[in-house]
Amino acid sequence: MGQLSLFKLAVIFLTRVPIKLTAPVSDEHINQAARYFACVGLCIGLFMALVLWAMSLFLPFGVAIVFTLGASLLLTGAFHEDGFADVWDGFGGGWSRQQKLDIMKDSRLGTYGSVALLLLLLGKFQLMLALSENLAALLCSVVLAQTLSRVSATSLIGKLPYVQLDAQSKVKPIAKSLNTQCRTILYASGGMILFLTYLLSLVSIWQILTLIVILWVTRWLCQLWFRHQLGGYTGDCLGAAQQLSEIAIYTYCVVSFL
Repeated sequence: MGQLSLFKLAVIFLTRVPIKLTAPVSDEHINQAARYFACVGLCIGLFMALVLWAMSLFLPFGVAIVFTLGASLLLTGAFHEDGFADVWDGFGGGWSRQQKLDIMKDSRLGTYGSVALLLLLLGKFQLMLALSENLAALLCSVVLAQTLSRVSATSLIGKLPYVQLDAQSKVKPIAKSLNTQCRTILYASGGMILFLTYLLSLVSIWQILTLIVILWVTRWLCQLWFRHQLGGYTGDCLGAAQQLSEIAIYTYCVVSFL
């Protein structure tokens, strides 16, 4: 499968954009497509920034942010948010590893997941609203959050063993390994975005270094959490890691830019 097809597969995997692939897709193709997850995150971030900027021209910022978050959920099908809620349901409601996996596979949303999802969306809204005092900083934060959070979550692949789910699992197939080339492209994609924001004088070198440390710590904590709860990770865990990394980026941007 060519590089363009791999990028299309990454778009299909992470969004609801109606793209078709004529070639059959294997698990190995999904592993290879993971190299472009950050690039897809960049596209999502640019889309959100465009919607937010357009809405802010004639709507209060609070309303514009709600529409932007809604648009992002429609674009991605709430893919990562679903994983985030499932993780909290499973980890909060299950005692054994198997119980947790069974709860995470259940299509119903429980109390833990509902409360966690509510707090997640409220947190995003409040952090983005706080950044609205500086429109350039807000738009920059949105692009960085969508791109770098996917770098952080995807980089967990291979750091922990994949916890095999049965054939009735409701989750999609996921990437289970990253070779050196995939990992290099993934990190390079995130690095290019950081370098571009530096060239545009949107962030300083110290802000970039601090953000990298924060993302590393967030990923490390997620890794410890997943290892303690499951002894590995599932697709839902990667979704939760992406959402937690996104919140960490917004939080740092609020502290850094304001």
